Order: sequence, then structure tokens, then C-alpha cells
Amino acid sequence: MGVAVQSHYFSVGGTVPWAESGVGAVATQSLVDVSYGPLGLALMKAGKTPQQAMRALTAADPGAETRQVAMLDINGNVAAHTGKDCIPEAGHIVGRGFSVQANLMRNRRIWPAMAKAFKKSKGPLAHRMMAVLEAAEEAGGDIRGKQSAAMLVVNVKPSGKPWMDRVLELRVEDNPAPLKELRRLIRIHEAYRKSDTAENLLARGKLAKARQLYAEASDQAPEIEEMKFWQAVSLLGSNRVEEAAPLFREAFEVNGDWRQVLRSLPRTSAFSITSAQVRRALRKIRT
Repeated sequence: MGVAVQSHYFSVGGTVPWAESGVGAVATQSLVDVSYGPLGLALMKAGKTPQQAMRALTAADPGAETRQVAMLDINGNVAAHTGKDCIPEAGHIVGRGFSVQANLMRNRRIWPAMAKAFKKSKGPLAHRMMAVLEAAEEAGGDIRGKQSAAMLVVNVKPSGKPWMDRVLELRVEDNPAPLKELRRLIRIHEAYRKSDTAENLLARGKLAKARQLYAEASDQAPEIEEMKFWQAVSLLGSNRVEEAAPLFREAFEVNGDWRQVLRSLPRTSAFSITSAQVRRALRKIRT
């Protein structure tokens, strides 16, 4: 489950998107009352449907007609509210397992374009929501322009480890092209997740799979020299010095301090790297 948003508003990720694994997701927009986020989640956690939670919160809110809110629960039930006093153009569409909503838009084609993009999109949720935001921008976007964007994704079913259930949380606080930057951050985030998984596999001795994921991470984020460094470490641990050396060289050209990191690895049990292997790699890099 997740929430994605773009706005001409500083740090929109601190107000609009709310989600909790095993509970649901809330987007609170327009003249934002942030309490709709935590209170909506609390009501759904207590057993209320999104519709019941929405009715309860709007009934108690004297400014409800200025709010725009959407709620989703773990069963795909959705409720949305666009108050009659939201600044035009404003509207929403609720579909099967999703809601799209927008206010202060350049035209009324925008939320239909968002709904169409979500229905047509495939793949990971983050990519689908990214396509929705880009469709909104292509259809006209926020009449004020653009400034910030955010995306939050959580697992539907909780694992019992809350720190693992927040799959993605990214914010672009202030940027002239927030969607371009958000898409870049998603790419980098995915590369780091692969690298983290590879690190865990490496520690468990699963070298082949670790090398594969390190290589994928490096290809996905070629501008991050750290990806190349750890890919090279995985190769060095298998005595594949010829393959590791050019990757180390690329990392060192960006940041020479990675040499010292490499020299320090034999002092920890986290990596099966010997001082002799490190010396061989450094000699190979110098030749």
C-alpha cells in the first residue's frame, strides 16, 4: 500500500502521506488537517472501514468542506472526500483498490488522467504511483507550479518487524523538477536495497547470488561508486582479482578513501577477505 504526492508546497511529504502496515493508507490534502492521517489510521486499526473513518472525521471537522482526503484499508476498500470549498479545479476518482485526487489543478482532465495511468500501469507499486504523478503533470498539473514530492510504501501484511514493513519512504523537499528527482531517488533506493540484500547473502556465504545482486545494483546506479566497490569486494572474496580490480579502480578514482576501507576489511569477520587478497588487488590496480 502507498501514497504518492506532488505539490507546489515545501516538504509535502511531511503532511500528506500516511501509511501503516496491516492497517491502511491515508492522503490528507487541500487545506491540510494533518490529524486526518494518524486519526484515520487509528480508526481503521480499531476496525472501522475507510468510509466509517472518513465520516467520523469529517463530521467532527468544521473545516471539512475545505479538505481533500482519501483512505485505503488492507482489503482494498477506499473512501475519498473532496469538500465543496476546495480551491478549483479539484476532484477525485475512486477505483478498485485505489483513489486519485487533486486540487488547485490547471484543469479538470487531471484526475481522470491519473486514474487511467494507474489502471494501465504494471510492475512495482512505486513505479505505478510514479506513472500516476507524471500523468497528472502531463495533463496540466498544479496551477501554481511544482516544488516538492513524496512517496511512502508499506507492506500490506505486517511481518512483526515494523522497521522492515516500511518498504520505501522518499521525499523531495524543494526542487524545480520534483518528479524527475523522485524517479531518480526510486532508482537509487532500489539499487541500495539490492546491495543490502547482497551484503546479507555475502555474510551467509552465498557468494554467487551476492555477486549477481551487487552487479545489478552497480548497473542500476552507475554513478554511485560504492556499488562498484562492494561488487568488487564480493569478487575478491572469490579470488576473482582480475574482475575485481577494474571496479576497485573506478571507485578509487571517485574517492581515494575507499583504498583504506579495502585495507581494513581483513580486520573484520564480516567479509572473507584476507590481507594477501587485498595486496594482490592493490598491486593489480597499480599495474
